[in-house]
Amino acid sequence: MHPPACLARDADLAAFIATVGPCRLHEQAAPDPQTIDPYASLIKAVTGQQLHNAAARTIFRRLCALGADHDENGPPPAPQELLALDDATLRRCGLSATKAASLRAIARGRLDGLVPSLAEARQLDDATLIKQLTALRGVGQWTVEMLLIFHLNRPDILPAGDLGVQEGWKRLKKLPVRPTPRQLRDATMGFSPHRSTLAWYCWQAKARLPDPAPPSKKP
Repeated sequence: MHPPACLARDADLAAFIATVGPCRLHEQAAPDPQTIDPYASLIKAVTGQQLHNAAARTIFRRLCALGADHDENGPPPAPQELLALDDATLRRCGLSATKAASLRAIARGRLDGLVPSLAEARQLDDATLIKQLTALRGVGQWTVEMLLIFHLNRPDILPAGDLGVQEGWKRLKKLPVRPTPRQLRDATMGFSPHRSTLAWYCWQAKARLPDPAPPSKKP
């Protein structure tokens, strides 16, 4: 996907885009059939919080195996199924009591209509989804922003609290320190409605650009 003109007009971004090439965000955002539903996506995200990828995948597979199909490569248990699982069963999957409580909150939220189906989510705007889903225990704004970018392909999401995006912006702009979330939001308002693409280039910048030299100290 060729970068929007508003990104190419920024000299620092234009130079970086010329090196990296077109944005490949949508190539990387192919939906995972195991977690394409927002409910399943949130269950997987909370299951993997603060864990290395391998451990997160193992625990999620164990949880999925408790569903009606008993398939570790299938979706997680449906809300009613998850709510029927006792603490001991969830602990055997590797889930802490805190995460188990969060998963139950998501399950109840799905039954109550707070967690939308995929079709319903596509009809809701970004702000509404963020407000609804962050009301759930264990679901923070970053988690919802990742769902919006990678599962719903929303074009104008800037995860300003993401350290990778902050660091990428710092390197693109050769800043001495990472911007705060508010500073980053203020600095990038002009890139709306294409801030998901901007976030992708920031992630690339963190991986590809050197860290700017710290400012020299005055004698």
